[in-house]
Amino acid sequence: MNSPLVLRPDLKAAIDGHGLPIVWPEAARREARRPGGKVKPAEIAQRRDLRDLPFVTIDGEDAKDFDDAVFARREDSGDWTLFVAIADVSHYVAVGGALDLEAQNRGTSVYFPDFVIPMLPEELSNELCSLKPRVDRLALACEMRIAADGEMLDFSFREAVIHSHARLTYNQVAAMILPGDGRRKRKSLQRYEALCGHLDDLHELFKVLKKYRAASGSIEFETVETRIVLDAGGAVREIVPVERNDAHRMIEECMLCANVAAARLLLESGMPALYRVHQGPDEEKLANLREYLRGLGLTLKGGGEPRPADYQRLLARLAGRPDRELLQTLLIRSLSQAVYQPENIGHFGLNFPRYAHFTSPIRRYPDLLVHRAIRYLIRKRALPAARAADGAPKLSRGKIYPYNSFAMEELGEICSTAERRADAAGYQSVNWLKCEYMRDRLGDEFDGIVSAVTGFGLFVQLKDFHIDGLVHISTLGNDYYRHDPVQHLLEGERKGVIFRLGDPVKVQVISVLPEEQKIELRLAQSNGEGGDEGRGAGQDRQRKGKGKGKGKGKGKGKGKGKRESRRNGFAGRAGKRSSGNRDRRGPAQGRGRK
Repeated sequence: MNSPLVLRPDLKAAIDGHGLPIVWPEAARREARRPGGKVKPAEIAQRRDLRDLPFVTIDGEDAKDFDDAVFARREDSGDWTLFVAIADVSHYVAVGGALDLEAQNRGTSVYFPDFVIPMLPEELSNELCSLKPRVDRLALACEMRIAADGEMLDFSFREAVIHSHARLTYNQVAAMILPGDGRRKRKSLQRYEALCGHLDDLHELFKVLKKYRAASGSIEFETVETRIVLDAGGAVREIVPVERNDAHRMIEECMLCANVAAARLLLESGMPALYRVHQGPDEEKLANLREYLRGLGLTLKGGGEPRPADYQRLLARLAGRPDRELLQTLLIRSLSQAVYQPENIGHFGLNFPRYAHFTSPIRRYPDLLVHRAIRYLIRKRALPAARAADGAPKLSRGKIYPYNSFAMEELGEICSTAERRADAAGYQSVNWLKCEYMRDRLGDEFDGIVSAVTGFGLFVQLKDFHIDGLVHISTLGNDYYRHDPVQHLLEGERKGVIFRLGDPVKVQVISVLPEEQKIELRLAQSNGEGGDEGRGAGQDRQRKGKGKGKGKGKGKGKGKGKRESRRNGFAGRAGKRSSGNRDRRGPAQGRGRK
């Protein structure tokens, strides 16, 4: 990106609008090239050699930066040993250097459909740091002992060298570990025959970990994510839902374990560090949520301080409801946003008393900071869980981790802001492309559902498209509408027509403005005068008198592929995100961003 680059209009608008840096300082580029393309024998000598373990990476088809590799085995005692090896970016990015300063300035990689602005130059992110198959790579390895019931009994961190045995995709792994006898399964089993037993072990461990975390009361939001498929010219060919399978979830559970172990080590050390924290619900939002739920015959228990388990029990009750996704979004919005800060207050959504981001240092600066802290502790040899290889010299704190609590406070704000900036830029690009997709559909009618109600109209999500548009209040008919933000409705004072969150409607596309990320809709004539067939959020639509059909809509600028869940820390892979247009890989997706 240091040469002239012709950007799609959506990318240029998002990058310029959010001030995203895309040009590498030449000094940073020189530092990225300096290590060369191979791991040196002298570097291997100071690390634990794990090259014989059959580590594998499991990512999306389009991923290029492989942060993490995994391996698990069942012990004779019935316990499990889980290894999570993460690319050792801290070995190559010196504190205070030009590359470090630029990585801090970027804060995170930014993901768009078919385009990525990486936090690190590709010489590192896609090459020397990436845990590519069949080559030696430096890593920080977390070895964990997991009880038969899923509890983490012990853990340790080491500087290591690994040799990934395969670069696998989620779909390949799912074909191998899940029942079935399709062509993909037979082909994958034949190609990776030597790894099948290890993958089965990983899958069995995943089921144990999932059960243990569910029993602890962790919240599991399952939002619908979409992927925008572009043609060779950059136009939207289709918008498809992203299917998550056990391979995604398996990796997420492994990453969660490693992140928890990292947080435990940092807390034990007493050093200032960045934690990934997530507060509980906001008092006012909680009160409004409960009032709305009461109208639907639903209850969120827990009094003034509901626990994650209370949220999860309510989510279980929503299974099978047509308005489940909308109600789930309301639950998410009642919670605060996950952030980075040096004060550990735990992670409400995951129900973890301590949590940090360790697993994605190629694409997130907070993870790089955590790696530096752990490498310092390893070389210091002060804690049993931080184990140095024989002959590895100490690293001075000034060289590898020169941060005090004030610096951590500032870095936490910088990283949290960078995350929000990246999310906003990604949403803007996706919304623009969705507008472009709808340009050829002016005048067309679509079935939809009211996805948000505001004082200026209804946002409607178009069925099967996951695209939102606005039905402006001025198009709803000759009436004065009162907005009830708690009950999520508009009520006409004269005719008594009520439009509610979750109402099904038919709408017509009347205007598309990509530059403003706006799709304008109106209720289609087929909704009919005085129609009463719709039901809002599972309840009969109420009317005081004669009225028009129902309206719905969310939408100033169409839908968001990741919706609100990723910003609040629940979607995706505990910190991993693919190079596609999701959070990806990203709770956190994305591997998602929990």
